Amino acid sequence: MKRHLLLAPLVLVGAFATLAGQQPAPARAEGPPLFSTSLPKEEFAARRAKVLQQIGDGVAVLQGATETASYEKFRQSNQFYYLTGVETPRAILVLDGKSKSSTLYLNPTNEAMERSEGPLLGPGTAAEQLTGIEHVSAKAEFDAAAAGFAGRTVYAPVRGETVLMGTPDRANAHAKAREADPWDLQGSREAYFKAKLAEKAAGATFANLDDILDEMRMHKSPREIALLRESSKIAGETMMEAMRSAEPGMYEYEIEAIGDYIFKKHNAWGPAYFGLVASGRNAAWPHYHAAQAQMKAGDLTLMDYAPDFHYYTSDVTRMFPVSGKFSADQRELYGIYVKLYQSIMTSIRPGPTAGILAEVVKKMDAAMASYTFRSQKNRDAATRFVEGYRTRLASPRPGATLGHMVGMEVHDVQKNFTAYEPGMVFTIEPALTIPEDRVYIRLEDMIVVTPDGHENMSGFAPIEIDAIEKLMAEPGMVQLLRKPTSTASR
Repeated sequence: MKRHLLLAPLVLVGAFATLAGQQPAPARAEGPPLFSTSLPKEEFAARRAKVLQQIGDGVAVLQGATETASYEKFRQSNQFYYLTGVETPRAILVLDGKSKSSTLYLNPTNEAMERSEGPLLGPGTAAEQLTGIEHVSAKAEFDAAAAGFAGRTVYAPVRGETVLMGTPDRANAHAKAREADPWDLQGSREAYFKAKLAEKAAGATFANLDDILDEMRMHKSPREIALLRESSKIAGETMMEAMRSAEPGMYEYEIEAIGDYIFKKHNAWGPAYFGLVASGRNAAWPHYHAAQAQMKAGDLTLMDYAPDFHYYTSDVTRMFPVSGKFSADQRELYGIYVKLYQSIMTSIRPGPTAGILAEVVKKMDAAMASYTFRSQKNRDAATRFVEGYRTRLASPRPGATLGHMVGMEVHDVQKNFTAYEPGMVFTIEPALTIPEDRVYIRLEDMIVVTPDGHENMSGFAPIEIDAIEKLMAEPGMVQLLRKPTSTASR
């Protein structure tokens, strides 16, 4: 039985923030920030300098996101923000390889909008000083500038832009779906922008800017890793609070709402992707996100949910028994999964992926040999899991990795590579399944490769059975906020 503390709800909200490690936010100037508050202008300048080194005498041109047709906060597209730190709609950036300089084109300030919502960044010397971009000009001047690209190599994005909860794979899938639908508007914003540039700049040839930026984004700077670490911390605290709060009779959407609160409490923009809260057999759909089922005693619940924190995401998954205790069968299957999962985790280091996989399989074989199974079905499922890794080792594929990259997007940009290097950030999320019974076990953690190994940035959120059960015995946010007359037990 959980012990419920009878405290006033408003007091509890503040107490919960303290328990979650949230410190009071520092005082800030009035009005919205006009430039990135999480990374200094020197970081963005260094990125632009790297692009300029790679384009020779060419010119790189990209446009930022537009405002939306709804009352939602503006969020810049990831590629544009990566190079500028600027959160102003309809901006254009030009990186000139000949002059080795950058120009940002902005719309003039809108007085009516500023009276309503606060100041926006506009062209001029003040913007140049704030952003570190050499020239910040009126967007009306871009037409003449574009004509000057005639006969040059122009690097522009090809892939659809991604904003909040966007990923490259989803952007590509969306583009293909539009092309296949004769009743939808044909052509992408990027294709239209390229066509307009070709119209203005006679004889220009075009190259894909995404290839350059994607390669750069695969290795995170120390400041980027700090943001990813904070995003992972918020996600891990979400998992722990979900474990404390979960009990039979709650709905999946109530667990998801815990994440929404913690994300915003820690000043995250919002979710990095739709919440995956799947109880019982719903977990067999890897991306189930309806969150409408009522959780029952005996269910294992999967929670995969993480925030977008200052343009940097995380991706963390935990599983826990709704009743607070694993059944004997759950202990057996989940227990071997954790040992196999740790076989992967403890092998991660800089170096060729093939060598890491060989070590993983060796450790998995040892774990299987020392584990006691009572269920043949569970043994068979674990054996299939290990054999999947053995097959990957025996028949490597180009670009095969342990998991997907994470960064500005939860499924971050990724080029083919054969070895892990310091500064790479990725997740592992292997699934152990019994398809005929719709049993699905999966964990996921945020990993950064270091010079001598790795750091598990979300590893503080427990995965061991005893640690999960101990945490679930504590009262959670949901119980603390209940009315005094309410009772609950497990």
